[in-house]
Amino acid sequence: MAPAAHRSYRGWDKRKPGGMEEQQLSFPDGPRLDLDEAIASLLAHAERVRTTQERLRALLSATQAVVEESELSVVLRRIVDAAVALVDAEYGALGVISPEGDSLDEFIYVGLDESAAAAIGNLPTGHGLLGALIVEPHPIRLSHMRSDRRASGFPAHHPPMDSFLGVPVRVRGEVFGNLYLTNRREGQFTSEDEQLIEALATTAGFAIENARLLDQARTRERWMKTAAELSSSVLSSPTETSLDLISGRIFDLPDIDQVTIVLTDDEGKNVRVAAARGPGEATLRGSVLETDAVCAGSVLSDGKPRSLPRGEPTDDPLRLTRDGAEGPVLVAPLRTRARLWGAVCIARSPSGRRFTATETESAADLASRASIALELAHAREEGQRSMLADDRRRIARDLHDHVIQQLFGTGLTLQAVASGLPSGPATERLNESVAQLDDAITQIRNVIFALSHSDSSSIRHHIIDAVAELTGSLTRPPVFRFIGPVDHAITGPLAADVLGAARELLSNAVRHSQADRISVEVGVVDGLAVVSVEDNGVGIPATGRRSGLDNVAHRANARGGEFSLDTSETGTVAKWSVPLADE
Repeated sequence: MAPAAHRSYRGWDKRKPGGMEEQQLSFPDGPRLDLDEAIASLLAHAERVRTTQERLRALLSATQAVVEESELSVVLRRIVDAAVALVDAEYGALGVISPEGDSLDEFIYVGLDESAAAAIGNLPTGHGLLGALIVEPHPIRLSHMRSDRRASGFPAHHPPMDSFLGVPVRVRGEVFGNLYLTNRREGQFTSEDEQLIEALATTAGFAIENARLLDQARTRERWMKTAAELSSSVLSSPTETSLDLISGRIFDLPDIDQVTIVLTDDEGKNVRVAAARGPGEATLRGSVLETDAVCAGSVLSDGKPRSLPRGEPTDDPLRLTRDGAEGPVLVAPLRTRARLWGAVCIARSPSGRRFTATETESAADLASRASIALELAHAREEGQRSMLADDRRRIARDLHDHVIQQLFGTGLTLQAVASGLPSGPATERLNESVAQLDDAITQIRNVIFALSHSDSSSIRHHIIDAVAELTGSLTRPPVFRFIGPVDHAITGPLAADVLGAARELLSNAVRHSQADRISVEVGVVDGLAVVSVEDNGVGIPATGRRSGLDNVAHRANARGGEFSLDTSETGTVAKWSVPLADE
């Protein structure tokens, strides 16, 4: 063996059976070092391959988690969860950019519990470093956030954040939002992290687009179903309850926190809240608001539906306010070709998402269908009222032309018979019958007036309504008469005093007199407005409460009139009169 070869191998230390010596194999130092480096490099490369394989598996798992869900809100949440797990970040968020493209409309966060988020206050809207991604939608990777000039600092109680990775999420070439990741648990964010998040963002864009399309289809389906049900219900309901029905059905839709329906006046300066559902419905219903001071004002002026995002408080009662911010609102007009009824205002709390274009279109379609149904229901009721008015006029005409004439003829006959009889009980009974016929004729004339006159604002109508309201429990209805031109002479504030006096005197007779015969007389006599109520009851005790009668007397004295009360155990006559000169 050559000397070099002999130096390269150690001999066998001992012989083994069979005559062969056992020797130990060894390498020179140079090749041995090369071999060690090669093995170490191979192991490092294998480790990188293993790590890359694990991260690719993680990316595949994250992609699968994102694309397997179809609900948009769940998809957005899963995107943030997958991104945080993929790069081992402590905090993550997805900011959805507003339609105007200058701020964040939604902010879905991971890593903060509810108490920590509440301590921070309002969610970010897209300023500072977060807004930089909105202005320039390109990935941003920082080792220290505070060292970047675009960082605007953190609000009070905000957890510390250092490393930062931001990547835009695009949907069909349009930036939908941005992924924000902070505080990588093992060191700083790397270029591999950036590539992985970009790959996830690309997949997330397709998932978001599919989820949005499905969400739009479901939204249209819900609103169209509600619109169809509403149209049918409104057509079969009275118009005075239809607005409450509309507001209730809309309030039952998902993610709706308050619904109000406002009706405009003839001049368009004020609106009245005709129906309301939500936290402020008790105070809102029936309130009158200035048109220019509420969100419905612009919709009532141009008739176009619109949605408004959350913003600064404006003291608009039709919007929900909390923690110094107003929630989003959607306003749709209630109008047909014939008229503008008003508007439907649909509000969400400040923490709610903005109304989408699909929701705005669907709400406008629902409001249009509801308006048509209201118009048809109104026309139906007008037709029914017209038919009822025709029937009432026919009945009034028959009463006047036939019944009153027959009673009048009978009264004349009885008077003629009584005049030919000597004085006595039979004559008195005939005269009483004639008086009863006169009372019946008076009552029928009052009925004829109520049937044939549609002006419910006259004093005569008010008196008739008061008598019907206060004497409904009596077995024998009271007799009431009108003397002179009461509707022409008793108007304005005087009419209110006359009605108040008549109601108080009649109410007192019904409740306390125990009478079976009550008569009410309202008339214009010798320049005076006179109210007289007579009953055959037990009279008014001297020690009884007289606060109501004192009020009646005060009304008379205030107008320079007088009030007299003649009461005994056999009945009471109360007479109230005031001059007409002031009127």
